[in-house]
Amino acid sequence: MQISARNQIKGKIKSVRAGSIMAEVEVSVAPSQLTAVITKSSAERLGLKKGQTVTVIVKSTELMIAR
Repeated sequence: MQISARNQIKGKIKSVRAGSIMAEVEVSVAPSQLTAVITKSSAERLGLKKGQTVTVIVKSTELMIAR
């Protein structure tokens, strides 16, 4: 699959916590981690499991920094 998004970060799934509608996916991207909240059906369709290597794609029109 090719995608035009340039904000792509490879990492390993640390955990997948599925609720009734949404799933929280923690991805280890050394030295930190990112958390994505996706639909439960998407997590199931992708077969996401702890330890898998995935690509996190950041799709945003705005980033903010506060201090």
